[in-house]
Amino acid sequence: MLSFTRSIFAALLVLGIGGLAARPAAALSDQQEVVDRARITFDKLITHPDFGELPDFVRRAKAVLIFPSLIKGGVIIGGEGGTGVLMVRDQSQGWSDPAFYTLAAGSIGLQLGGQVSEAVFTVMSDRALDALIDNQMKFGGDMSVAAGPSGKRLQAAATTNFGDDVYSFAETEGLFGGVSFDGAGVLKRDSWNDAYYGQGATPYGILIQRKFTNPNARVLRNSLSAY
Repeated sequence: MLSFTRSIFAALLVLGIGGLAARPAAALSDQQEVVDRARITFDKLITHPDFGELPDFVRRAKAVLIFPSLIKGGVIIGGEGGTGVLMVRDQSQGWSDPAFYTLAAGSIGLQLGGQVSEAVFTVMSDRALDALIDNQMKFGGDMSVAAGPSGKRLQAAATTNFGDDVYSFAETEGLFGGVSFDGAGVLKRDSWNDAYYGQGATPYGILIQRKFTNPNARVLRNSLSAY
């Protein structure tokens, strides 16, 4: 399945769906643009009234994945992909700098059209976090992903049952709600980590060892540190 999702994501990049538009040399790097857009996505979803329980999920999460743009489209063979960041919370050091990841999913069937989503995933279990840091992971099967609760009626809930490994909260073309990502693969993006932090920047070195930092990620870290 991961080889299929890699192929789908590669196809999206070739079509110009998964990449960022060309910009002048003086513009922000691709990596910094994703970091800045991830902060905007997080601030928007964490404060939206339809996601009244998201702050509690973030406070209890081991880590957070933020994808500012997941683009889905296709004819017969469909694909969904985008680049985002993973950030890990340490009880004494707070939130880490972001490591770059891609999400890729594919499907076969009668379909036509496109869709753009912004998503925040809360990583609730150690095994999900370990899978992300060690190499890659696939939602579904042994690694459960559930649509996070949405709707204003849920804001007053006194308790929340965190029974799944990962929860998704997504805004899709103006609609806020939990979206299913079963079967999607999440893959580390080594070339982007190297470009943002320097040669040899691995997710483990960024997220756990805290050996790599970039001051331009401070605004994003500050947004998460409020929760």
